[in-house]
Amino acid sequence: MTASFHTTRAHSFNAAAAQYAANRPSYPPALFDAVEELAGRSLAGTRVADIGAGTGIATALLQARGAEVVAVEPGDGMAAQFRRTHPAIPILRGDGNDLPLLTDAVDFVTYAQSWHWIDPARAVPEALRVLRPGGALALWWNTHAVDVPWITGQLDRIGDHFKAYGAHPAVEVNGNGARSALADPTGRLDFAHRVVRWSRRVPVDTHLANIGSHSLFLVAGEEHAGAFLTEERRILLELFPDETVEETYDVELLVAVNA
Repeated sequence: MTASFHTTRAHSFNAAAAQYAANRPSYPPALFDAVEELAGRSLAGTRVADIGAGTGIATALLQARGAEVVAVEPGDGMAAQFRRTHPAIPILRGDGNDLPLLTDAVDFVTYAQSWHWIDPARAVPEALRVLRPGGALALWWNTHAVDVPWITGQLDRIGDHFKAYGAHPAVEVNGNGARSALADPTGRLDFAHRVVRWSRRVPVDTHLANIGSHSLFLVAGEEHAGAFLTEERRILLELFPDETVEETYDVELLVAVNA
């Protein structure tokens, strides 16, 4: 993937922020239990910076755990949707490569579904700069459970349809995975890893809108993406005649403590 195409995809969400907010999956309580366990501290009463906050799906959940949260988001459309949905949560414009935060300002830096859009060589030092001693950097991604046959079949169909982009569906749709080597190629961070499985039941059309909110579909154009989603709807209705899909996710979590 070229740098320019990566940038185009990163900015593609701004035109689809409402679709993103309405259809993307959330995160289970067990994820935040795991964050606290691996960080060695509770979220309650801490100050958290949620980077690449998007429409605030994770930000609101962090606040619900008792944290004082500030969001950081680079995109105009996503930030506007965030403000509409979460007017009481402060949001700053910026990204993880150059955080608009003071040194030693927060106890947690979190990236929900967003670390793969930054440059780790710049974002790792920035995270360590704004973290207080003993604070933690937590990265997580909702990734598809590839041991579920219908999900594997769908990922294969996505890969075939978008092969002109050189896309690997298990990577492109899932958000690039959470292996430590990819998260920090410099090896400066000592990540603890956890996988949390969960699922949600949604109407077929919500499932398709979720798929369509991923950058691979957003940059493909309405005709190309629409052709896939129309055929996929037909296939899903054969698999799920009650028109309800159970999406199963493995949340890949990485947590590193700032020693």
